[in-house]
Amino acid sequence: MLPELGGSFGISPAAASSSLTAFLLPFAAAMLLSGTLGERWGRVRTVRTAYVGYALSCVVAVVATSWGVFLGARALQGLANAFTTPLVMAALAASVTPEALGRALGWYGSLQAAGQTSAPLVGGLAAEVDWHLAFVGVAAVALGLAVVGLPNDDGAASRSAATLRSALRPEVLRLGLVAGLGWGCLGGAGFLVALRLADVFDLDAGPRGLVLTGLGVAGILTARVAGAAVGRFGGRRCVIAGAALGGALLAGVGLVPLVGLVAVLWALAGFPSQLLVVGVNSLVLGGAGTRGGGPISVVQSLRFFGAAASPIALPPVYHADPAAAFLAPAALLVAAVPALVPRKP
Repeated sequence: MLPELGGSFGISPAAASSSLTAFLLPFAAAMLLSGTLGERWGRVRTVRTAYVGYALSCVVAVVATSWGVFLGARALQGLANAFTTPLVMAALAASVTPEALGRALGWYGSLQAAGQTSAPLVGGLAAEVDWHLAFVGVAAVALGLAVVGLPNDDGAASRSAATLRSALRPEVLRLGLVAGLGWGCLGGAGFLVALRLADVFDLDAGPRGLVLTGLGVAGILTARVAGAAVGRFGGRRCVIAGAALGGALLAGVGLVPLVGLVAVLWALAGFPSQLLVVGVNSLVLGGAGTRGGGPISVVQSLRFFGAAASPIALPPVYHADPAAAFLAPAALLVAAVPALVPRKP
């Protein structure tokens, strides 16, 4: 909806894309602390307050008459969302047995991928009528989620004495680096694929978008398989396997000469991306001393910082050598990720 958004405020679509940064930076930065603070304040109370805050910030976005106010609303949305994601995941882990954790995280990953894949379509359809409707709809959903609450919610806003020091343990930071590298090099490489589809195969925006959705669709279909694999083989093995397979597929995406093969390889990369994400999450949420919202909050923060770094670090490499822009992150996946994964959860 960036063209329609820019048209409303009298700016270009490129300038309107700054609304994405306005959301993502507070989102990733606040997640370094949000899980720990949420555990102190009580998961249920914090998540419900965050959903209400998200809904109110959507209302501000709808009524904003200047670009600065709209960007401020987007920043508040990112801040509020930072206080939902890690605490929801911690509540999910607390509601299942350790043996069922991988399967539960697989379900979570499948539904998350479904939301991320369908959101551009829903937003685009809303923008066909009026882009404000997208924010009205999201506000309504956020209020509904505030009413639903969390699993095992008995109405008590239980609190814990979580500390930031416990969340910043070396093994947690190592897993955060794995998540950042894994998601930045694989999931965050979509813009590189789009560049290659335009430069080498001369595809328009519509076909490019269709190819790019392949990763998300495959993620929806295979996340539960990845969760079952994590439950059977362990998170560490699945993370290493996902990094190796993802690196090989990413290299192929950057080298194969046929657009059909690019589409197939990019879609297949959806499975190793889920192995990486579900595997890392299971290592954090299933590890002794790293359960709770604080550690998973730190790991998710570093994951999104990795995704945000890719569009900054890789374009200069692509313009110098397109093949190297794919081979470099592929090599990081294959070599760096296995070296960083702790041997014990």
